Amino acid sequence: MRQSTLNDHRQKGFTLIEIMVVVIILAILAAIIVPKIMDRPAQARMVKVKQDITAIENALSLYKLDNGIYPTTDQGLKALTRAPTTDPIPQNFANGGYLKESPIDPWGHPYQYLQPGKHGDIDVFTIDPNRKLPNSQDPLVIGNWNLNQIK
Repeated sequence: MRQSTLNDHRQKGFTLIEIMVVVIILAILAAIIVPKIMDRPAQARMVKVKQDITAIENALSLYKLDNGIYPTTDQGLKALTRAPTTDPIPQNFANGGYLKESPIDPWGHPYQYLQPGKHGDIDVFTIDPNRKLPNSQDPLVIGNWNLNQIK
């Protein structure tokens, strides 16, 4: 009778080998998953930049549709949130503006705007301080002209 009680107590715990197998499995899973998760913030930043630049371009198109011209470089993207007070003053500025606020890029900087742009009628862009151009020390410029090329 006493021997069965000892056997019952021995069956309740895990052996060192069982614990080691579980630790090894967790280490293998971590080695596979962690590198994929660590790259997610960079991907999220790129998605945000692409969405922001597209939204800014759309707002600029509406501004031009209403007023016949794009805001000047000096008026900047602030012209999408409140009516410019410098020439050329828009004649049909939308109530409430075209954007609620000027978007900030994922690195905490305002988006840049040129009109006329170097790549088209308008250039909307930002700079990724963490990525470099291939074969260069220059930071990566992400703009409305190269959105589809950047991953």
